[in-house]
Amino acid sequence: MMKTPVCDFVEDYQKQNITRLHMPGHKGVGKADPVERDITEISGADVLYRESGILAESQRNATTLFGTEKTLYSTEGSTLAIRAMLTLAVKYAALVGKKPVIAAGRNAHKAFLTSCALLDLSPVWLYPESSSSLLSCKIDPKELTAFFEGASPMPTALYLTSPDYLGNVCDIEGIASVCKTHGVLLLVDNAHGAYLQFLPESIHPIALGADLCCDSAHKTLPVLTGGAYLHVSKNAPKHLALWAEEAISLYSSTSPSYLILQSLDRCNPYLNDVFQKELIAFIEKTEGLKKSIRRLGFPLTGDEPLKITLMPKAAGYTGEELATLLREHGMECEFADPDYTVLMLSPIAGERVLNQLHNFFERLPLKEPILRFPPQIPRGTKSITPREAMLAPSETVPISLAKGRILAEAGVNCPPAVPIAVCGEILDDAATKAFKYYGIQSVRVVIET
Repeated sequence: MMKTPVCDFVEDYQKQNITRLHMPGHKGVGKADPVERDITEISGADVLYRESGILAESQRNATTLFGTEKTLYSTEGSTLAIRAMLTLAVKYAALVGKKPVIAAGRNAHKAFLTSCALLDLSPVWLYPESSSSLLSCKIDPKELTAFFEGASPMPTALYLTSPDYLGNVCDIEGIASVCKTHGVLLLVDNAHGAYLQFLPESIHPIALGADLCCDSAHKTLPVLTGGAYLHVSKNAPKHLALWAEEAISLYSSTSPSYLILQSLDRCNPYLNDVFQKELIAFIEKTEGLKKSIRRLGFPLTGDEPLKITLMPKAAGYTGEELATLLREHGMECEFADPDYTVLMLSPIAGERVLNQLHNFFERLPLKEPILRFPPQIPRGTKSITPREAMLAPSETVPISLAKGRILAEAGVNCPPAVPIAVCGEILDDAATKAFKYYGIQSVRVVIET
């Protein structure tokens, strides 16, 4: 009899009753939608991105909740919205008679790079003045001003990730002001921050001045995996809202998941009615937990309210070791690497999770600090464009033979899918050291002719 390994794994995971410190935001609470509710675009069910009925009404509800000019659903995650945002930037550049140039924080997700390849864009990378991780790139408005003043040509758009995977939040309001002064669109990957709109004072990128923004609803809200939003600001150039459906439909499936659409729709009244009250109360308790963890000797980083990012080497553990210990105590983290362990929380999980974490860290002994630090962020030399690299004939080589070769692949596996090196760049010592540090044994490079 043929086995069902995926179903078997999920069923086994359910039976273990593990505390889910990872996405999706529903945390496994509630009944799964049955197959009886899985439909397609039948008569009366409307047509996504050509909506005029129930989908249009539901998306208007989301538009009101997020205070946007237009909010569109994605059943294919923020990846779909990222492609649409970059397409809109390209169309806007054509409207104003310029060649599209996209400046981007170096910690951009793999989806950004694949989108650049699809659109034949070659991003101009921005690096932070100081960062201990590939996953963070906090750009200061003053640094950005200096960059724009020296830019030739001026970028069409700036693309930032905020919050980043470690929970660091950029000064979006200050950055938006600089972008507006220089006539540059601001695009924000807010995949981890959909809930930021519902804080007592919104710090959602759209509220702070971004023109375009994507949210992965499934990461922090009670939405099925794949549910996401594309937001267009009321203050963005008016053409962006007019072109939004066309841009997102270029890449979307013609068979969107109605289970995900129902999940997004069902989330709207929850956000409108009780979510903010639950969120505020839970964040207050989470802040108390964070203070306790610090007092116990485990340093944290990041300023995102619903994320706990530990730097456990100071307490004598690598990020992976801490993740293993959490797993042994019935908790599964979102992400771990040699330096960090990332936990994602939600008010849906309840106060029990906070108590469970407090008890875990209270009993965890401190050890001698681990004095092994991450490598510098590689700053490779561009040889060919991302599109040329991804479409070129390629081969897999061990890291020991990769130096001097052109990287062909877009990025590493998810999570967190932030490329260690950029496709199209020549791999140098810094890149090969970084690959080795993160356990990458081989890479795909362009075949030399």
